[in-house]
Amino acid sequence: MTERYRIGIDVGGTNTDGAVLDSQGRVVASAKTATTPDVTSGVRLTLETVLERSAVPRSAVQLAMLSTTHCTNALTTRSGLVRVGLLRLGAPATTAVPPLVQWPQDLRAHVLAASFILPGGHEFNGEELSPLDLSAVRRAARELKGKVDAVAISAVFSLVNPEHEQLAREVVLEELGAEMPVTLSSEIGSLGLLERESASALNAALTAVAGKAVRGFEEAVRAAGLSSQLYLGQNDGTLMSLDQALRFPVLTIASGPANSFRGATYLSGLRDAIVVDIGGTTTDLGVVSKGFPRESAAAVDIAGVRTNFRMPDLISLGLGGGSLVREVAGGVVVGPDSVGYRLVDQALVFGGDQCTATDLAVAADLADIGDPARVRHLSPGLVKQGMREITRMLEDAIDRIKLAAEDVPVIVVGGGSILFPETIAGASQIVKPPHFDVANAVGVAIAEVSSTVDQIFTLANRRREEVLEEAQQRAIQQVIALGAAADTVELLEVEELMLAYMPGDARRIRVKAAGRLAFT
Repeated sequence: MTERYRIGIDVGGTNTDGAVLDSQGRVVASAKTATTPDVTSGVRLTLETVLERSAVPRSAVQLAMLSTTHCTNALTTRSGLVRVGLLRLGAPATTAVPPLVQWPQDLRAHVLAASFILPGGHEFNGEELSPLDLSAVRRAARELKGKVDAVAISAVFSLVNPEHEQLAREVVLEELGAEMPVTLSSEIGSLGLLERESASALNAALTAVAGKAVRGFEEAVRAAGLSSQLYLGQNDGTLMSLDQALRFPVLTIASGPANSFRGATYLSGLRDAIVVDIGGTTTDLGVVSKGFPRESAAAVDIAGVRTNFRMPDLISLGLGGGSLVREVAGGVVVGPDSVGYRLVDQALVFGGDQCTATDLAVAADLADIGDPARVRHLSPGLVKQGMREITRMLEDAIDRIKLAAEDVPVIVVGGGSILFPETIAGASQIVKPPHFDVANAVGVAIAEVSSTVDQIFTLANRRREEVLEEAQQRAIQQVIALGAAADTVELLEVEELMLAYMPGDARRIRVKAAGRLAFT
């Protein structure tokens, strides 16, 4: 039987990494190139480099996965975002707070073209809060015509009953055309109308950015002579199809750290640990449980916007191989500013004139990179204080991410992991696995597809076991529909929360399932 391969590509702030894996999950080849300002050309270069190094037949590469910063960069720089029309279905109960009022003013002005609060929505038990006024929805859609590039629709308790959002979408598509991107909050957010509304509006604003990223990935893969099935990494460490990525681009945000965490646990064999991913610009720390990133239990801010969809629970430090080092009164400061992808031009060991954390590591004999002679002039005091400051920053972050006082295993990955000390407080063991420098690319290459069912059920006329079974089977069937092999699907999380403030024995049930993509 012909060997079959998969490729993972991860775009970071400094480097774009690639890895080729065989059908047994072994890393055949890897590559690391500088991230380019346009992102896409860097993906093409990494893809070609890793394919040449692997020397595998291109016809045998069946799967290609990408983790990209396109959407994160777009929100940070406010570029590439489209104009959004927003419909909130909840009048007259929800008129006191205007849509997106909590957004940063510049982002709100950039994204929101118009908003309408219309009758509709449901109670917690699925009964109508107020009847949906389809004629009002139609009038609003007509007012949006020619003014918007995407539409977001949110309704009160749409997680319980999404019918009003779905009916409103049909009217919007009739008026604005079948190609108009429409995001429903029930498909992307969780409890909390305002946070769910914000998540849907962000998602709608990113539709053009997602289209550009998907097209760029497709072009790079086809130009390399591959006919692979394509997937994008999402922020829970699993994959989504290109169609899903076009519909839910906001779920690609923070996919990089999630993939690093998945790659770290895969390469090390540890399924429960703290992962420290040190890149060229930042360090991300998170907890993996059963091989997957621990999700944040709190509301998450994205570009200054509070949302409530899933995100990995992580701590980010302005510390990386390219972090600038400065002497100040009383000590040494490392970061948070960085030379980023210009490290190979501006660091001292590469002939530049900027003292970076990488230069400290070389001067301290922790790494053999570039020309060590170029950092011999650094004073021993500067090097010692700088490395001590790096250790302090890492120890503090490890202490904050832990849930208990006991020491825990720490997996160190990323190209900047040369900065990690040999011993550190809070770690029961330090593991730097093979291929640690491309753990993010390995993580997206081995990622599984997943599905989450998050809904409020009332048990007034149903048995608890019946409701749990329904949610679990729905999650399993959704994963299989996404391409997972049925015999690999497993339930990762089953959570049940009694909502005591609601009558009718209401419960929020959240079920997450995942499964491996099968080679065909």
